[in-house]
Amino acid sequence: MTARPDTPRSRRERPAKPALSREGIVAAAVAVLRAEGLEKVTMRRLAQELDTGPASLYVYVRSTAELHAAVLDELLGTVGPATGEGSWRERLEQVLMAYARMLFAHPSLARSALTARPSGPHYLHLIETLLALLAEGGVPPAQAAWGVDVLLQLPTATAAEHVDEAPEEDWDALRRAVSEASAHDRPHLAAHAGHLLSGGSPEDRLSWALRVLITGIERTAVPA
Repeated sequence: MTARPDTPRSRRERPAKPALSREGIVAAAVAVLRAEGLEKVTMRRLAQELDTGPASLYVYVRSTAELHAAVLDELLGTVGPATGEGSWRERLEQVLMAYARMLFAHPSLARSALTARPSGPHYLHLIETLLALLAEGGVPPAQAAWGVDVLLQLPTATAAEHVDEAPEEDWDALRRAVSEASAHDRPHLAAHAGHLLSGGSPEDRLSWALRVLITGIERTAVPA
């Protein structure tokens, strides 16, 4: 006699589920992020993905915020090190632009990164790389330490802006308001209208802004 299709399978016949681990949970979270976006990276969604209960995940990750920080740290591993070519300034900008491109690929993660406090190995490696390049340029330690925070804030905030980017009609209204500004009432605005409305890719503008920050960090002492 053959077994009926609806005959329950013995537990011994089922393939064993892989043991839960923090690394496996973070890997699953990264996969969900890439496929569905950060808003789907929740404990409930990962529990479904890993065929377990949400309570089991809290043994390894205390909260969704900690999970998002761990995902950010994992993706920081894709930010390559600076090449050996170019000045310390150029290599510093190169690392920061690689960080920005990673966030532009996941703008919802960029918003989370504004408040997340990652502490994983990839984040620590990024900080070490930035500090080493600033030290190579002779930037005093205190300015370098404060400067790293500012240098990471700019690309993070820039990428986060793209989550809820203003509709095109809002930009059109702003362009009209600037271009029609009265030279009598707002002489500086009228004089600079062309530059304010000029193009330039987001990457070009970010690159310029990073060079401004690097110069300022190099020359501006921290308060006593």
